[in-house]
Amino acid sequence: MKIALLGYGKMGKTIEQIAIQRGHQIVLKVDKDDRDYDITKADVAIDFSIPSVAFSNISNCINNQIPVISGTTGWLEDYNKAVTLCKEKQGAFIYASNFSLGVNIFFELNKTLARMMSNLKQYKVSVEEIHHTQKLDAPSGTAITLANDIIKEHSNYKEWKLEESDKDAINITAKRIDDVPGTHAITYESEVDTITIEHVAHNRQGFALGAVVAAEWIMGKTGVFTMNDVLNIG
Repeated sequence: MKIALLGYGKMGKTIEQIAIQRGHQIVLKVDKDDRDYDITKADVAIDFSIPSVAFSNISNCINNQIPVISGTTGWLEDYNKAVTLCKEKQGAFIYASNFSLGVNIFFELNKTLARMMSNLKQYKVSVEEIHHTQKLDAPSGTAITLANDIIKEHSNYKEWKLEESDKDAINITAKRIDDVPGTHAITYESEVDTITIEHVAHNRQGFALGAVVAAEWIMGKTGVFTMNDVLNIG
């Protein structure tokens, strides 16, 4: 499989290593300032770029009939445009806020716990995420996914807020610390006890492997998919 890497930072380099280990070829490496590149060299593209260029990268792939996997966060105001374009062009597209297998299991645990806690009004839920200092967006896309999934399952909450103490909203705390790949915790707290579930990434390998597996899975398919489709969960 010939892969284009759209974004060649730390994640892009880790994806490159894993893709080569799995027998694939990297035919294109696009850094954040590159605009003039031939995406048609590739069989599939993996986008871990930056928010300001993600939609342009994804659109370029779809317009050229190249399946695209995107793990860039912070660009989702244009997500519906990407979905519409993909359907119009009969392309193939996967966006995930997190490609880690462990995190996608964590997403399902979060939904289940939210359903269980929905009738227990004495508990207040909050989300905390910790990432490396190079991460540009806050809160993380994973934290937003976690909060939105709670909102879908829990009758108490209709919105989330960043760094605010609001009893009617899910409060998200975002911390930036050197060399932290990613930690996410969901906490339900009452006067009598605290319940916490947490996912701690030890390195970038899990995210990168999930992105490569998604790229392998999407070959020959048409449509807009999620990691639940790739992993057959949920």
